Amino acid sequence: MDATHAIKSEPSTSTSQPALALVGVRLEAITVAWMTVEAAVAIGAGVVAHSALLVAFGLDSVLELVTGAALLWRLWTEQRGASLARVGQAERVAAWITGIGLTLLCVYIVAIALLNLVTRAEASPSLVGLALAAAATVGMPALAWRKRVIARQLNSAALRGDAACSLTCAYMAGALLIGLALHMLLGWWWVESVALLAFLYWLIPEAREAIEGARAGRAACSCGDDLCPDND
Repeated sequence: MDATHAIKSEPSTSTSQPALALVGVRLEAITVAWMTVEAAVAIGAGVVAHSALLVAFGLDSVLELVTGAALLWRLWTEQRGASLARVGQAERVAAWITGIGLTLLCVYIVAIALLNLVTRAEASPSLVGLALAAAATVGMPALAWRKRVIARQLNSAALRGDAACSLTCAYMAGALLIGLALHMLLGWWWVESVALLAFLYWLIPEAREAIEGARAGRAACSCGDDLCPDND
């Protein structure tokens, strides 16, 4: 599989649904592979460095691995040419998993940020952890952007929700990098936690839209106007 092609190739508006679903399958395969590595490396590096923040970052990756696997199954179902009823059922299940995953991410962010503020937790330096966070900061936004493009063309609320998970990963990685840098340079140990709480302004509406879309049982236009093809 050519990961660069999967991320950069732009499908035309006339591309068939199975072809679009295949691009989505490739994107989710990349996501599942990356999250598997990210979870293992982050948790391992966090244990070695006695860094609760790195371990928490790895646990977040485990949660995103679950939502990515759900989307991989949903897109694979459509790519294989399953009936509309079967695809719709897969979409609803994946949308529920993604919506619940986003909700858990919100709870997780609040809990870890408040815990760090109360306990004045300070992340220990870890070159492996910093390199992993830097890679996620660069790679995850590109992956999320491609997911949103395919989600709009497939009218998939679940895939858009998973794109939000990828952006969450990128944001948390960036907050980790910035927080460590400002702590080392200026002693601002609280920056990362404040940045994470600020991110909820964007993440909570995404989680709510994903849950509402799953509850309504609609694959199309359930994540806001920008998911509807007519509004492009």
